[in-house]
Amino acid sequence: MIKKILLGMTLLMSMVSCTEDYTDWGNPQSNPQEEAVSFGDGSVTPVDVINLANVKTEKVKVASIVAPTSSDAAYTPNYKINFDGQSFDIDADGNMATAELTSYIVDKWGKRPTERDIDATLDAWVSNGSTAVKMATSATFQVKAIPEAPVIEDGYYLVGDMFNVEAVGDAAAVDGWNTVSAKQAFKHSDKDVYDDPVFTITFETTKDNQYWKIIPKKNVDAGNFWTAGVVGPKVDGDDSMTGTLTNGDAKAGKIAKAGKYKLTINMMDYTYTIEEVKYDPFIYFIGATDGWTNAEQKLALVDANTGTYTGFLYCADPNNWGNQFKFQRVAGSWDNEINAGAFNTFDGAATNENGNIGVNAGEGVYYFDVNLANGTIKATKVETMGIIGGFNNWGGDAAMTWNAEEYCFEATNVGVTADGWKFRVNGGWDINLGGSLNNLTAGGDNIAVAGNTIKLYPTRKTSDNIYCTVK
Repeated sequence: MIKKILLGMTLLMSMVSCTEDYTDWGNPQSNPQEEAVSFGDGSVTPVDVINLANVKTEKVKVASIVAPTSSDAAYTPNYKINFDGQSFDIDADGNMATAELTSYIVDKWGKRPTERDIDATLDAWVSNGSTAVKMATSATFQVKAIPEAPVIEDGYYLVGDMFNVEAVGDAAAVDGWNTVSAKQAFKHSDKDVYDDPVFTITFETTKDNQYWKIIPKKNVDAGNFWTAGVVGPKVDGDDSMTGTLTNGDAKAGKIAKAGKYKLTINMMDYTYTIEEVKYDPFIYFIGATDGWTNAEQKLALVDANTGTYTGFLYCADPNNWGNQFKFQRVAGSWDNEINAGAFNTFDGAATNENGNIGVNAGEGVYYFDVNLANGTIKATKVETMGIIGGFNNWGGDAAMTWNAEEYCFEATNVGVTADGWKFRVNGGWDINLGGSLNNLTAGGDNIAVAGNTIKLYPTRKTSDNIYCTVK
């Protein structure tokens, strides 16, 4: 009976095991081997640290196996290697799929090229075709491996001609090639650089043919700009708007035409993209609120130098898709959309939702401050919208309620007077509106119109301006 079981088990495992004939394994490690651990009456000996950057084969050797003896020497077991509750095929020579080892490491720790020590065990199985029997489980041993990934520093600075400043009066000249300031620092999210390898910087050139390179932050911190690690194109004077970077014998790239630019570098694949920055008058909100079909609400450009947009948006999730959204530069067009990848800093209630932008304080009206040059977005939920002014001696807020059908805040029997009043958010002055009824602005002048019924339309859904009506 046992012989029948063992025979069938062998057949089953041969069917579920990889059938490809791998003959070109990674070269065995030449360093001294680790201490063997027990495996029934056999043993398992791990190899030395595996640098996956050097493995070019479909399988990689992770251990040497001396097979445990079965009850019938005619039958050869099949093997599984176990990592943290996950099992993978491994052959009798101790080779497992390189892709599976890599995937396990990246999923658990990320892509940073740091040695990872994985607790592992081996199982030996035989089968009768319908029932599998585990012959033996090894003692725990370690598979040590380093994932393949390029060198990515924690930060970078842009240096070049565009940062040179001539001496004026008592002000000293600035060498844009050998000094750095905050404006030369690339922006990055708060994620590990191997989880988010994208860095961005926005800058302006006032002359044609401005040359540039990229300096790792570690070089700056060490006081040695031009030591190893400097990044740039492979060809000197390359004025391409996209291309490949190198940190070995880097050359200087060139911005051919004066203007405002955004430089994006992806240090996982060592590529760069340069975009000429032209900020549109509005960016348009599209998302779950309107079923991802309408882009009627919008934010207005308030600073053309930094690409800063501000305004109010009503955010909701009527279909339970998640309170998420993006911005369109042209309403109805997905060309050059603005998604979470445009930002490295999410402040207030603004969140990064794996590509979409989101808010974490529920349905409601939010005030947004978006800076595209610096890659920052802040959302403040409007918990209260109030009216304050001479009519109440500037002593408190007359509360307004949100009308979701008209997209407005409204209040009745307020009795505002012509001696001046304003709108403000959450009982403070950080966000307030004033100015003319047809064009309210942040921090604008007191409104000098009397009335009792007031409606405030803050989302620019029906107008390019924030406006109100007073009756």
